[in-house]
Amino acid sequence: MPADTPALPDDRRPSLEDAASRDALQLIAEGVTQVAGFGIAAISVVRENDMLESVAIAGNEEARAELEGTSTPVGRLLAEITDADDWGLLRFVPHERLDPTDGDTWGWVPDIEPIDDAPDAWHPLDLLIAPLYDDAGVLRGSLAMDLPVSGRRPDEAQRAMLNQYAEQAGRAVVVALEREALAQQVRMAQATRRIVRRATAQLSLDRIFAESQEAMVEGFQAAGMWIQTFGRRNDDSPGHIYSSDGAHVVLTDELRRIAEAAAHEAWRIQHVAVIAPGRASESPLDDDQNELVLSFMRAIDVASILFVPLGAGPECVGNLALTRLRGGPDWTEAEAAAALDIGHDLGRAILNARTFEREHRLVQELQALDAYKGQLIATVAHELKNPLASVLGHLEMLESSPDLSGTTKGSLAAMERGAQRMVKVIEDLLLLSKVGDPENPVIARPVDLRQVVDDVVDLVGLAAQQKRIDLRVELPDDSVVALGDATELDRVCANLASNAVKYTPEGGAVTLRLERVAEEVVLTCADQGIGISEDDLERLGTEFFRSSNPLAVSQPGTGLGLAIVRRIVDRHDGRIDIESELGRGSTFTVHLPAA
Repeated sequence: MPADTPALPDDRRPSLEDAASRDALQLIAEGVTQVAGFGIAAISVVRENDMLESVAIAGNEEARAELEGTSTPVGRLLAEITDADDWGLLRFVPHERLDPTDGDTWGWVPDIEPIDDAPDAWHPLDLLIAPLYDDAGVLRGSLAMDLPVSGRRPDEAQRAMLNQYAEQAGRAVVVALEREALAQQVRMAQATRRIVRRATAQLSLDRIFAESQEAMVEGFQAAGMWIQTFGRRNDDSPGHIYSSDGAHVVLTDELRRIAEAAAHEAWRIQHVAVIAPGRASESPLDDDQNELVLSFMRAIDVASILFVPLGAGPECVGNLALTRLRGGPDWTEAEAAAALDIGHDLGRAILNARTFEREHRLVQELQALDAYKGQLIATVAHELKNPLASVLGHLEMLESSPDLSGTTKGSLAAMERGAQRMVKVIEDLLLLSKVGDPENPVIARPVDLRQVVDDVVDLVGLAAQQKRIDLRVELPDDSVVALGDATELDRVCANLASNAVKYTPEGGAVTLRLERVAEEVVLTCADQGIGISEDDLERLGTEFFRSSNPLAVSQPGTGLGLAIVRRIVDRHDGRIDIESELGRGSTFTVHLPAA
């Protein structure tokens, strides 16, 4: 009875994954023992490592305990039946043909004596087996029989019956292996989907590996895993190693270099390698490198490694090592193919995470630069404010002197206008810094915008009268209350209204409208001014930006008014819409949360 390799531990014993297939093979084996008259029958299947694995044993319990989960080399069996008698699907090797000088008996040998000296008496070393082939002539398994109940070699009638069982066993083995392959493909596809779904949803390398490791180890029935990432191009960083259980995987510098070079070559040829003792090297390693890796595997008590390159496009970014312990199943072609697919998906996820991390660092740098700019503006404005206050104070004293001539008074007036303009710029800079400071949040309170608009109309009314501008105000009878800072919201309304009056020619009209719409307060400022071009609209509200329109440039301004408006509206969780057409006016609509 063929059996060569010792039985595996129960928790690692390979078996057919499909219960229906196992049951079908077991029924056929039991039929051989119960109907065909044999004390034991065993059905084996061919695995990818060219071993016949016993999957169904019926009859003798002693034989079953010894045979279950064991394997026999296919080559050894084929050599044994080279000179066998051809009994249809059966092959019979009588013990007389054995080499008496060969003491290497293999498989399970029953402890019996022949019933007599007749030529047809069954001998414990007789071999009766049916190699099971598929339609393409590929060996897929075997049906072996031993201990005939009669104690004699089967006659013609018994051989015919055994051939029928062999035919059934052949079909059942092919179906079982096909179902097993399909089940394995489904399992690998499910593992791949879980890994891809979890990995691509993450934007951190640590999270990618944390989310994918469970599905990876479970889906591939691995004992453990680790992932080695390589440093970026033009980067001296050595990369990192992440393990499935969080343990620190120690690779020497030489092993790191070997793994990185092997991964780059494996990615180039799109190949997944299995590294194991006694197995021909499939990885792009020379003998010395392969022995170094095997020595490392022995040190960590690992029997085999599935080595997978990780990358995207032409770039290899790392490698994945899946491990199995002694007694574990061999890696299959389906697992290797699925692992290579995962290598592509994880490679893309790693590149995406690195891109995100790089962009995140750039954003942080830009935020730090913006904060520095705000601090610089605030510092410079504060430093200029006190000297300007002194200049204005002395100008006021000089203007009251009775000894000044008309020319001198005119010069002093010009100086005062210039100083006042500088004071206005400094105040705008300080306000811009304040409303742009994330550490200075809005302390929101109910603000009656109806009162705010009334105050602003009083402020800009004189300028509108001087230009004969029709200043129209549309306010509801009741209060319209927004949630925010009263001083800042007053500045929003004042800047919009003053800009509308400034850029509207004489005889035009400016409309201020306030209303409550659902959960928002809506403030609209519409003018019949010079308008804004489409190119300028894209940059409107940027600090110090002035329109390219010559009519706008001719008006005094710093380019800070709308920048202040935008920042105030943003920090109040509102929004501003701008509609404008060059030469036909503009409409600014501010939406703020209602109190």
